Amino acid sequence: MVARAVLNGFRLWPRTLRVRLFVILLAGLALAHAMSFTVLFFERYMAARSVMFNTLENDVATSIAILDRLPAAERADWLDRLDRGSYSFILGRGMPGDPALDSRSAEIASKIQATIGARYPIEVESIPGESRRLQAHLRLSDGAPLTIDVKPRGVMPLADWLPYVLVAQLGLLVLCCWFAVRQAIRPLVNLATAADTLDPNRQTPRLSEAGPSEVAYAATAFNAMRDRIAQYLEERVQILAAISHDLQTPITRMKLRTEMAEDFIERDKLMQDLGEIERLVKEGVDYAKSAHGKVEKASRIDLASFTESLAYDYQDTGKAVTITEVTGGTILTRPHALRRILTNLIDNALKFGGSAEIEMQRLADETVVIKVLDRGPGIPENQLEAVLKPFYRLEQSRNRDTGGTGLGLAIAQQLATAIGASLTLRNRDGGGLAAEIAIHP
Repeated sequence: MVARAVLNGFRLWPRTLRVRLFVILLAGLALAHAMSFTVLFFERYMAARSVMFNTLENDVATSIAILDRLPAAERADWLDRLDRGSYSFILGRGMPGDPALDSRSAEIASKIQATIGARYPIEVESIPGESRRLQAHLRLSDGAPLTIDVKPRGVMPLADWLPYVLVAQLGLLVLCCWFAVRQAIRPLVNLATAADTLDPNRQTPRLSEAGPSEVAYAATAFNAMRDRIAQYLEERVQILAAISHDLQTPITRMKLRTEMAEDFIERDKLMQDLGEIERLVKEGVDYAKSAHGKVEKASRIDLASFTESLAYDYQDTGKAVTITEVTGGTILTRPHALRRILTNLIDNALKFGGSAEIEMQRLADETVVIKVLDRGPGIPENQLEAVLKPFYRLEQSRNRDTGGTGLGLAIAQQLATAIGASLTLRNRDGGGLAAEIAIHP
């Protein structure tokens, strides 16, 4: 039961750090504010109590002495003058009461008795139905009855403007808590956004290193980490390019020696294996170069002419590549990288679908979407993202003609990132694959 209550408490606890800090700060400040108000209220109560007792001690005896020395006909005119709010005088017996007194009433009665002294014997009674109302009965020197009507005040009355001040203070607390939480959370949000959009292949803005020392230190460390990651990736690509390039020479020598050698049973198989190795090395070099697609200078091209030229090149070699929809206009991009992307996608469509269709659309926000469509077997939904990784092949056979090297789509993906575009794969209704390139303005 205890564990269940704890879990229920955690469910009610806000999930975001922003709300948690806001609740903690506001609750703490509001509690401190309430404690301050309670202390002030108690202090006012004690002050009112002290004032009342001091008044009873100092003024009651004097007031009784004045009434005792006045002629009986003039005493009624002095009653209003002697009224002190917390007590007043009544000529007569007053109201019938109860001799039983609570602790506070007994304390007030003792103060009155000590103030008046033994000259005027008194009887103190609590008035039924009235909250803490007392009446002290005595007789003056001429035997006339006199009643002291005591109405103790709890605290001094509060000012009319005090509730508005309390509301204004509460609003100020909320505003200060919100501002403090915003100042504390904003660097964390910026850091999370920068980490989420971290891509060494893109020229994204560096994280600002301004602000408090702790924030500046975290931003500096993040930027340094980003630079190290970019350097490591650059070194990896350079190593891959160097190895692939250096392998071309011995592979070429092996092919020449095999061709010049006498015929033997395994010669054709050896030549085929060397050809596959050479193609893998070539695609490895291409993949390494694709990481540097951003070094190509951007230029403005005509979309219709660019797409038709690419399709006609395939048609001249007898490939079934058609254009079903093309939107005119120009776009600023890196043409060689874009051509390589489309070539890889078209080759992939021809390989698995036997034909390829090209569609091009310009959206309302000037984003250009180029689609390469085929009617091949498609890709399982759970592997649509995996096929964009290098050396990933759906067909796991050792035959390069059917399985490929697993670099075609990876090169297209990397080049798309380099030119500021995005590559998305999805299965078509009725079978086949649609590869979409979105080039943002």
